[in-house]
Parts: sequence; structure tokens; C-alpha cells
Amino acid sequence: MSGPAVPAVEAVVFDIGGVLLDWDPRHLYRKVFDDEDAMEHFLGRICTPEWHAPHDRGASIADSCARLAAAHPEHADEIWAWMTRSEEMVVGAIEESVEILGELHRDRTACYALSNMEAETFPGRRERFGFFGLFDGIVISGVEGVAKPDPAIFETLIRRFQLDPRSTLFVDDNADNLASASALGMRSVLFESAGALRRALQELDLLPDGPGERRPG
Repeated sequence: MSGPAVPAVEAVVFDIGGVLLDWDPRHLYRKVFDDEDAMEHFLGRICTPEWHAPHDRGASIADSCARLAAAHPEHADEIWAWMTRSEEMVVGAIEESVEILGELHRDRTACYALSNMEAETFPGRRERFGFFGLFDGIVISGVEGVAKPDPAIFETLIRRFQLDPRSTLFVDDNADNLASASALGMRSVLFESAGALRRALQELDLLPDGPGERRPG
């Protein structure tokens, strides 16, 4: 006897950084530091991922830079660059992924964004990159005060846009985030490359076999 039918995917939720935008603090700090080892020491000991994480939950970047610069005055300029030159951490869109988003949008698949991003940087990035206009809805961690992988932000997405988790596909480059989505019943794809994402969406009949083609019907 066969099991219950698996619902078709009706909505695709995209992470932003690492999936649609090439964000990495090293894009900025390679300009700030002449030496790669010095840069890695700075990012591993001073402006660390742990220090940055509260920004994604709504903490003021200015306040945290001020505190950190006071603690490390010898690196004050480099620390303040995190705020004053933040857009240099984004070198551009991942065009192949944006193309996939555009194809889904043209085929009227509902598309959403769920991203860990600072509340301060989101408005400028939304204006800078036109693909944000393709989303049916956007949830930004810094605005909500909670960040992935906390299940609460997934619950906010589901509730706000009235999504059925069983027919919602979540795309992210972080396995911990995917685990939280799966625990709530969402389907998930680990983003490793735009080509692999395209193949996964083709297997789900969300995209045609040939890139740039339109689905019949």
C-alpha cells in the first residue's frame, strides 16, 4: 500500500547571502589589510562571526562597533569599516541564482525571502538589487529580532504569508537552517551551486529541463 501523496511545491523560499548575493566580509577587508594572515586574524579574533551575530537579531551596528573599538583602539579604523563600508562586503548578485528566481517568478511560482541580515543594511540592498522586487514577501532577521536557525523566524514566515510547510521549499547554504525548516515540515535544498539548485528544481517539476525555457501550460 502506498503512503500519502506528497504535496506539490507551491512556494520557494530563498536565503539571500550565499544564495542570491555574494556577501563575505573578506571582500571588504582584503582592501583594508595588505596581509591575508592579518586579515584572517582580525576576522577570527576581533570582528568575529560571534560578534556579528547580534546584528542579525537587530542589535545596533554603531553601538557594537563603538564598544569593540574602545576595547581594541589599535584596530578602531578597521572595526568602524564594518559599518561605514558594509556594502563593500557584497560584490554583487549571484547571477545564475537570480536567473532561477526570475524563471520561477515568470512561471508564477510564489517566491519568498528569509534572510539573516541587519535591519540597517536591508533598505540599501533592497534598493541596490532589483531582484528583491521579484519576491511575494520578505522576512529579514534584523527587523524581526530573531535569526535563523531559531524556529521562531520560520514560524513568522509561515504565519505571515499563510504558507503550508508541506508544499514550501526552503533553499539555504547553511545546514543548521535547513534542519530548522525541516523540523517544521518544510522541504529543503542545500544550496551548493546555482547549477545544482536548478537540477533540484527540475526534479520537482518547478523548472523545465532546459535553462531559460518556459514550462508548458
